[in-house]
Amino acid sequence: MTTIIIEDEKPSARRLSRQLANLGVEVTTMLHSVEESIEWFKNNEHPDLIFLDIQLSDGLSFEVFDAVEVHSAIIFTTAYDEYALQAFKLNSIDYLLKPIDDEELEVAVKKYRTLKPSRQKMALDFEDIKKLLINPLEREYKKRFTAKVGQHLKIINADEVECFYSENKGTYAATSDGRNYLLDTTLENLEGELQPKTFFRVSRKFYVNINHIKDIISYTNSRLQIKLNRFSEQEIIVSRERVQDFKLWLE
Repeated sequence: MTTIIIEDEKPSARRLSRQLANLGVEVTTMLHSVEESIEWFKNNEHPDLIFLDIQLSDGLSFEVFDAVEVHSAIIFTTAYDEYALQAFKLNSIDYLLKPIDDEELEVAVKKYRTLKPSRQKMALDFEDIKKLLINPLEREYKKRFTAKVGQHLKIINADEVECFYSENKGTYAATSDGRNYLLDTTLENLEGELQPKTFFRVSRKFYVNINHIKDIISYTNSRLQIKLNRFSEQEIIVSRERVQDFKLWLE
């Protein structure tokens, strides 16, 4: 099958290409903008499968479909939260949440190979998706959380949380006063509730608050270690596949 990647961050595109190569999928072309993609589709045979970033440097990737009739299956790659991704489910579009996990990528590729969708005109309505994705940072994110402490409910302000972490099937908020509170949620559910400019998921186990990072240290295997102002119960390591996105987030 012929496969292309449309992604404005070239390191992310190269990394995804390597991940796909490990699954036996050869990427023939990498495009990096709406303008470049439109020109390419006008002058080349359309591929079987496109891995498509939503937000490109010069606009939303949906603009490609406004200009060109695309005859390809699409797997979207996105850093947007679960709230926005509801629209993808409604439109029966596959998606992968950045940073892309190897296992999730393998599942998506296997699903495509199993379904083997025929090449036909894209009959998808992108309007619902556009409504959720345009100016996503203007959305309201949670400013407070509650935790049960004995017979009481403790109100925790989001800006007081140094990190959220999972342990023994529980999800905890570690606050700037050195306390750890058990929350009635999961890290996955927090995905759509946390302000992405403030919180970043550095690994499967940790979200960190940029305002409480004290130090960032080089670690083994091209990873990074994060030191927070108060939280010290566990090492916080940025997983290798998330280091590049983490560095971009810091800027």
